[in-house]
Amino acid sequence: MSKKDASGAAVILEYLNEKNRPYSAQDIFGNLQKQHGLGKTAVVKAMELLAQEGKIMEKVYGKQKIYFADQSQFADVSDSDLKEMDSQMSQLNSQVHTVTQDCKQLEMALKELNSSMTTQGMTSEIQHLTQECTAYKERLERIKSVANHVTPEEKEKVSDAHHFKIERMQTSLASDMVDAILEGYPKSKKQFLEEVGLETDEDCKVKIPDM
Repeated sequence: MSKKDASGAAVILEYLNEKNRPYSAQDIFGNLQKQHGLGKTAVVKAMELLAQEGKIMEKVYGKQKIYFADQSQFADVSDSDLKEMDSQMSQLNSQVHTVTQDCKQLEMALKELNSSMTTQGMTSEIQHLTQECTAYKERLERIKSVANHVTPEEKEKVSDAHHFKIERMQTSLASDMVDAILEGYPKSKKQFLEEVGLETDEDCKVKIPDM
């Protein structure tokens, strides 16, 4: 075995003993390649050699081989020790859950703060709105001070004229529609109006003034 291969095997052995859990050669390669620069072929050879020498254990599951540390080097663990470990793991999991929830709340609070307007921004916005409000007030005062502004009577007259203009347009459109329908209607116009429930201005004695 070359010095480089021996160094790689030592790294793998130390890793398996430290983690004390089963790994495939692919797992070991993925976990150690970046830090130690081990190649896939070198990892496979090193693990097979370590298994042959009895330094690690090998189990075959179908076409896959699993490697783990030799358990004889570790002290036996009693049932009470296992229960204590389980209790510690439960406590740690509970702590992890609590910390995770706290982190989520802090992230939400941070997101809200980042989206909020700063004091400087609020001050600038208030100044801008104040200036805009002052400009509107000045404009309103100028409009009020104009000598020849429109009187309420003139305003009402213009509004009435617009209203009557719309009514005349609506009446004309309705009349055109009725005339178009009557071209193919077998009965008289009066009968048609009675059937559909339409009333004319004459029926209602409404006269739209000429504006």
